[in-house]
Amino acid sequence: MRIGILQTGLAPEALAPEMGDYPDMFARLLDGHGFTFRTWKVVEGELPASVAEADGWLITGSRHGVYEDHPWIPPLEQFIRDAFAARVPVVGICFGHQIVAQAMGGKVERFDGGWAVGATEYDFGGETLRLNAWHRDQVVTAPPGAKVIATNDFCTNAALLYDDRALTVQAHPEFRPEFVDGLMRTRGKGLVPDEVMAEAAAKLDLPIQDKTMAGRIAAFFKEPRA
Repeated sequence: MRIGILQTGLAPEALAPEMGDYPDMFARLLDGHGFTFRTWKVVEGELPASVAEADGWLITGSRHGVYEDHPWIPPLEQFIRDAFAARVPVVGICFGHQIVAQAMGGKVERFDGGWAVGATEYDFGGETLRLNAWHRDQVVTAPPGAKVIATNDFCTNAALLYDDRALTVQAHPEFRPEFVDGLMRTRGKGLVPDEVMAEAAAKLDLPIQDKTMAGRIAAFFKEPRA
């Protein structure tokens, strides 16, 4: 199964040589599930000609906000709607989670409650998964037809399911603890409050359920569709 990665952001230049860029992280996360990958750098204006160019689409995280005025955002939103219409499965992570919601009629805002950084617990219908987070923006209003499948006290719409069309998650299952540590060193200072980063640093050694989430993503992509 061929997964098209729609890259909407770039890893910090200081971290990429050692830890890879976002497509590399997703290839590692989903290793062993039988996927092949091709990347389109949407953040640089590159978009597939058709939703049929892959069997499923994965939209990455980004330092940009979905509500910002970038020329590549409206075409990406239309691509998402086209994928929905063609029933080609879409998975969105962080920015990807938010852009799918916005494209389908939801609302995304900068959250007044601040930042979520590092190991964070989410309630997936009675099952607790700890995943790494790095976000301030949130889906504050889920689109019509989206089902909330994960939540916590900080992030109400932490994961959304759009029947068999899209699965989106606010957290970053592809982020390893060492990458979160690197983000705090390269992007966090002056952006994320010191106390939030200190709390995240204290949790870097906690186990995360990234492989569990990878299994859910893989199962969603492979789900039989008419």
